[in-house]
Amino acid sequence: MKSNYIKTLLIFALAVFIVNCSSDDDAPMGPTGPNFSGTYAQSDQMGRPAVNTVFVSSASKDQFNTTIPSQQNGSFQAMFQANLEALSPAYANPSDANALGLDSAAFTGLLATDVLNVSLDGTTTFFDGTNVLTGRALSDDVITVELLLIFGGEDFSENPTLSNDNVDANDKTFLSSFPYLATPW
Repeated sequence: MKSNYIKTLLIFALAVFIVNCSSDDDAPMGPTGPNFSGTYAQSDQMGRPAVNTVFVSSASKDQFNTTIPSQQNGSFQAMFQANLEALSPAYANPSDANALGLDSAAFTGLLATDVLNVSLDGTTTFFDGTNVLTGRALSDDVITVELLLIFGGEDFSENPTLSNDNVDANDKTFLSSFPYLATPW
């Protein structure tokens, strides 16, 4: 009985579609391109994954998300630094630094301007052992790199249980040509 009911619904839907089709193929039906009219408001910002999530206090999320990047450092670096020092034992002492040689003030100064840098004449990567924050390749393990820089200390050896998300690869292989992302399951 269910099967007949489903078949009837499918036939009805097909009939409605056929009746509503136009034989005039010359006149466009509906929108013909993107419509950029109207007023737009930025409501979220995340140049580097997890930075906004981790370092911006809840009460400041809306303000951070609508602040232009060139003004973020001046407005939010102190908050980022306080949150980093409260979060990570790798920055327990004022002289502590991460593997980039950045102390908490310098590191959060870099992070507070939440943009994804891109190297136009070198390697584009989040971190490949040599190049750091010069862009982002799809296969870059961004969260582990951020955890290492936050918790790993000067040589990535401090706090090893906090320095890796243990997700070492995408669930499907990336394609070698555009659109590069794997097809859904």
